[in-house]
Amino acid sequence: MRQLLGRKVGMTRIYDDSGNETPVTVIEVQPHVVIGRRTESKNGYDAVVVGVGDDTRSRVPRQIAGQYPDGVDTKRVIRELQVEDEYDVGQTIDATLFQPGDEVKVTGRTRGKGFAGVMKRHGFSGGPSTHGSMNHRLPGSIGQSADPSRVFKGTRMGGRMGGGNTTVKGLRIVEVDAERNLLVISGSVPGWRGCLLTITSDKRGK
Repeated sequence: MRQLLGRKVGMTRIYDDSGNETPVTVIEVQPHVVIGRRTESKNGYDAVVVGVGDDTRSRVPRQIAGQYPDGVDTKRVIRELQVEDEYDVGQTIDATLFQPGDEVKVTGRTRGKGFAGVMKRHGFSGGPSTHGSMNHRLPGSIGQSADPSRVFKGTRMGGRMGGGNTTVKGLRIVEVDAERNLLVISGSVPGWRGCLLTITSDKRGK
């Protein structure tokens, strides 16, 4: 498994030599500095702890500063990633971890949409639109009266929509720009411009 962190730049489109259009998402992958390791013998699993992005704060809490080895500047984001290769503390991981054609899946936080009704949140058709129906956008019946005299758990109703983690699978790396630290991925990914994303190699892409 290979993983990287990136920030969503936005969407655009590219064309091949035949003129075929492909919608793509551009993701900025800043260099990852390895600041720690997790081993099977000590922690029960293998992973690397990476720091991404320069920390511009004038003061860093001691609890966070204590995680960094000597000679490594503090970073804005700290995450554990699973990678196949062995990396030592202080090494750098960049966008070249992936190659064009690799199958990946992208995890991110979706846009928060606030409180939404059943028609927007679950796609309910709603009630009659005619005058006097008084049931235009209501959910309708949500249970029975005598038996079981309760509302079943998981009943689809209005509520908070979006703002949760989701994963889009079956995406493909179209281009890797190592000079500008960019990954170009086919299709759309969750989140807003500038949000943090986790790019993971899909099993289908080894």
